[in-house]
Amino acid sequence: MIPAATVESVVRAALAEDAPWGDVTSESLLPEGSQAVAELAAREPGILAGAGVFAAAMHAVDPSIEVELLLADGEAFAAGALLARVSGDARGILRAERVGLNLVQRLSGIATETARYVAAVAGTRARIVDTRKTTPGLRALERHAVRCGGGHNHRFSLSDAVLAKDNHLAVLTRGGRDLTEALREARERLGHTVHFEVEVDRVDQIEPVIAAGIDTIMLDNFTPEQLREGVAIVAGRALVEASGGVSLATVAEIAATGVDVISVGALTHSVRSLDLGLDVVVR
Repeated sequence: MIPAATVESVVRAALAEDAPWGDVTSESLLPEGSQAVAELAAREPGILAGAGVFAAAMHAVDPSIEVELLLADGEAFAAGALLARVSGDARGILRAERVGLNLVQRLSGIATETARYVAAVAGTRARIVDTRKTTPGLRALERHAVRCGGGHNHRFSLSDAVLAKDNHLAVLTRGGRDLTEALREARERLGHTVHFEVEVDRVDQIEPVIAAGIDTIMLDNFTPEQLREGVAIVAGRALVEASGGVSLATVAEIAATGVDVISVGALTHSVRSLDLGLDVVVR
């Protein structure tokens, strides 16, 4: 679940951006007190994520608006399926419409794409995980959407775990410092609960990194053949993560190499929002 305070913060910021001084269209066209019923419908199949966020947008504008969620996050739906029904003040519904739709469409797009990746690696040991390549301010929501699609979350922020990437290693080994020794010293400074991951981009870096006692080694932009070699070198001494060059066209082959984790930035940084619509029911 996404913390309620996080959802409220995102929704209120989005509403303030979309209608900073009110909704001049609805306020000039619709008589005060007008009532409406509207239905959230799917225009293409997918996996739902952000139903509660959609409801929160409606309630932030007008707490009296009634929102009936017809599906739960994580559920699959077909084109034409009804996902939610809202009723109440027409001005309020229309003021919240775009913000609610923007969020539930994006989150459902992430969940749907994640589910495709998860299906592609079925039968292997590989987990599909997200990255920090999220929309600023929406990370908690987008990470929730990944879980709705059957994926898993990587570290949430820079504060959660150590992930030494190529730039860190370049500074760390400047002047010819031994990589294994430098990583061991860093490991000793950490608490025993802190996860330690190191990224490498060459096969010859694997053994010096593993020798430092790290928890996960990330093989970045390795070919499938190099991934297999890397998995064999690690030989169970650490978790093996594959990263870089991952797409729906390549993920099954990557998973077949025996890696434990496949991180996919595309789940959040370039996903297409799902086509959902909110239409007023005319009676």
